[in-house]
Amino acid sequence: MSAPSPSSGPPIIFDAARRAARLSRAERRFPDADFLHLRAADNAVNSLEVILREFQAPVDLSPHPGVFARALADSPARERVAQVRAVGSTAERAAPGAGPLGLEDGSADLIVNLLGLHWANDLPGALSQIRRALKPDGLFVASLFGAATLKELRGVLTEAELEVNGGAQARVSPFADGFDGAALLQRAGFALPVTDVDRVTVRYGDPFALMRDLRAMGETNVLAGPIRPLSRAVLARAAQLYADRHAEADGRIPATFEMVHLAGWAPHESQQKPAKRGSAKTRLADALGVTEQTGEEG
Repeated sequence: MSAPSPSSGPPIIFDAARRAARLSRAERRFPDADFLHLRAADNAVNSLEVILREFQAPVDLSPHPGVFARALADSPARERVAQVRAVGSTAERAAPGAGPLGLEDGSADLIVNLLGLHWANDLPGALSQIRRALKPDGLFVASLFGAATLKELRGVLTEAELEVNGGAQARVSPFADGFDGAALLQRAGFALPVTDVDRVTVRYGDPFALMRDLRAMGETNVLAGPIRPLSRAVLARAAQLYADRHAEADGRIPATFEMVHLAGWAPHESQQKPAKRGSAKTRLADALGVTEQTGEEG
């Protein structure tokens, strides 16, 4: 049997090997730039604090494992969550969905992924793998970067490269639209999906400080295909444009990070289900406390 053609699968947007290399390089410097991962971990832990049930088989699939476990250790929820197990090598965590999860179907009752799924070439496929790995009524909690992330940097790099080189290459990854989160979870087979968007503005002394943080997090460009290095002229022009367009009164520049938080459950018969269409026993007008009117508009 012949191998399937590359066109038969999802488009290859990100280079998985390049992403793994960036992540490995970042591991030593990551603690200096872990503030966004800590924020995502706090959100995940806050969710667990209001879910009064025990989790005996929790798994962390995050690209930087351990952040979630440390946040959980400072929360009352730690009494209801067993020791969190990190799964997968750096390469496996770097590209969600690119290969098997390393988890048996129905083996985990809690799966967490902090700021890793935006690097998936096949996000619906990665979510489907995670859903299959959950036990019935198991919980999935995740955060990924959304569409507004690094909008300032994306704009100035493109404009600077157009001015200096006469053409521009994509330098900032395309991020998922937060409004699609619940629909993606439902498509992957999750029940009771919830999505929330958290927009954070971080201020830096200059764009180069921002880029250092991105390298320390392993979040620099891993788009597939050849990548031309940025010249000093392009970087200098981008820094000037950033300051001209976005600098605040004290000279510092803002960088937007949009974090999309997701949560969903593996289906189980005990879960609340929507009522069948046409089964309502109360009229909408009565529920809203208004008088129903009939007739045609003139």
